[in-house]
Amino acid sequence: MRIALECAEQLDPLFQAILQGKKAEVLEYQVQIDRLEGEADEIFKEVRKHLPRTFMLPVDRRDLLGLLDMQDKIANVTQDIAGLLIERQMGIPEGIKEPLMPYVTECIGVVRHAASIMEEMDELLETGFAGPQALRVSGMIDELNEIEHQSDLTGIAVSKALFAHEDEINPVSVIFWYKLLEWIGDTADYAEAVGNRLRLMIAAR
Repeated sequence: MRIALECAEQLDPLFQAILQGKKAEVLEYQVQIDRLEGEADEIFKEVRKHLPRTFMLPVDRRDLLGLLDMQDKIANVTQDIAGLLIERQMGIPEGIKEPLMPYVTECIGVVRHAASIMEEMDELLETGFAGPQALRVSGMIDELNEIEHQSDLTGIAVSKALFAHEDEINPVSVIFWYKLLEWIGDTADYAEAVGNRLRLMIAAR
């Protein structure tokens, strides 16, 4: 999750570099994102490979793998965003420049909050996913759901801005920008899914 967060956090300076027309920096951030996504993949594969099938775990093995999968998807979709931006050399349409960065920032904030929840995993394991620690984490997950909802509202505002300026943009670019906005939102959606899967693990105890 720490690697997934670090990967998602590259989106802010990546978009800033695109806004400022700093092509060399844009490529540097893509390389960084690719490296981090690769690290996340390797960690996921290693955990899946060594996770015991025959011994008792504190939580269901499938739940744990589902949790890891959502974390990995954060890094994957971040790589997709950077790849599309650079492959198509997409500039940011004038009409969405103002609302876009707050949207990116909010989605990263959702991932950051999910990562802070995962930092509680050790204590949850020690307490058997029960008691005051479980209640505290459940409260953090409630907060995660709230800030993800706020990012959804901001995403809708960006989409409306794009719709209002569609006539000024190449039609193919419009299609790809709607896809990019969806993917940016996916970073927050997957982060919320991390919290919700952890909530299920708590509820199962």
